[in-house]
Amino acid sequence: MVFCSPKCTRGFLFLAMFVVACAAAAAARRASAFGAQAAAAQAPNAARPVGTIKSVSGNNIILTTDAGGDVTVVVQDAAKLVRVEPGQKDLKEAVPIELKELLAGDRILVRGQLAEDGKTVLGTAVIAMKKASIAEKQAREREEWRRQGTSGLVSGVDPAANKILIVQQGTGEKKTVTVHISKDTILRRYAPDSVKFDDAKPVGLEQIKPGDQLRARGTRSAEGSELTAAEIVSGTFRNIAGTISSIDASANSVTVQDLTTKKPVTVRITADSQVRKLPLPMAQGIAARLKRAGADSPAPGGSNASATQAARTGEAQTGGAGAAGPGGPGRNGGAGGDFQQFLSRMPQATLAELQKGDAVMIVATEGGPNGAPTAITLLGGVEPILEASPNTSASILSPWSLSGAPSEAGNP
Repeated sequence: MVFCSPKCTRGFLFLAMFVVACAAAAAARRASAFGAQAAAAQAPNAARPVGTIKSVSGNNIILTTDAGGDVTVVVQDAAKLVRVEPGQKDLKEAVPIELKELLAGDRILVRGQLAEDGKTVLGTAVIAMKKASIAEKQAREREEWRRQGTSGLVSGVDPAANKILIVQQGTGEKKTVTVHISKDTILRRYAPDSVKFDDAKPVGLEQIKPGDQLRARGTRSAEGSELTAAEIVSGTFRNIAGTISSIDASANSVTVQDLTTKKPVTVRITADSQVRKLPLPMAQGIAARLKRAGADSPAPGGSNASATQAARTGEAQTGGAGAAGPGGPGRNGGAGGDFQQFLSRMPQATLAELQKGDAVMIVATEGGPNGAPTAITLLGGVEPILEASPNTSASILSPWSLSGAPSEAGNP
């Protein structure tokens, strides 16, 4: 799924304001066609939907909006269409394009009038970001998060000193990293009912608390024990392990009897959820490692070094993808990187492949006041693991495994 991160979205909003300002100025200076359209856009039925193109047919665009739902955009004959690159702050370098150049997956901001049916927008201006350009920028920033990032479980927050302590489970003993905050540090927090990084909201340091998962990008000290953060994303995630008591395919949900609480938990599965099923030899390899290492009490929500090594063993047994190298995801994000990389290379499973009584491990969102948690990762085929170490819960999984890194830095 292609989406635009907060940076892209902010860029669109900036461009929207820029266009309005320029149009207003143009209307004051001259009665040009574009200025007239801009003046018309100030009417009560003005519309400025932003979203991802679902399909294009003739001069009609089906747009899946960021606000939710689809709208039909009818591009007017005199409409102005331009393309900008992700990260551009104005239209100085915008390139004129033709309607036929717009494709499914491209991101667009439309300016126009809402038709009487309330579902159609008569587009007078379209600002587009190409799907390929967004993907390239995301790949670059994902690499930045990998090279300059670190992650772990928050063990302490010191607002007076503007610092956060996080604990990482390394290949040996636990490691504490001090994350320093400055006035320029961007702090965001995942929404309690969303797995999307672009739903993460700006927060203050006071909203980060012990037990949160945290990922930071910035400048690390030589020994890696300190990081001055340019950007931080945090969240509260749930680890659930148990057996499936029911599956509701129509509602895309599973109900699991939690081994820890002994209570049923209903978890939603969305298109963004990562659903995988471990091959039996790999699950047996992880179970054997856990038994030998006595890893029955990992930190809640943290990575598990023994499980990571077991992932390597399981890959060897199954001829799997292989562990991450020195520059792989596990380099700075805790010992679970190898296992996460292996999971990301496995084919996506479906609810139809799961059955009542199957053992699963789940990392999920916290869930809203009236909403069920949403699965970030659901891992089936884990019967041998839970038999070997019931208290392992879902600690060998990572809430960051959906994208590998936040949004433009990955797919937060």
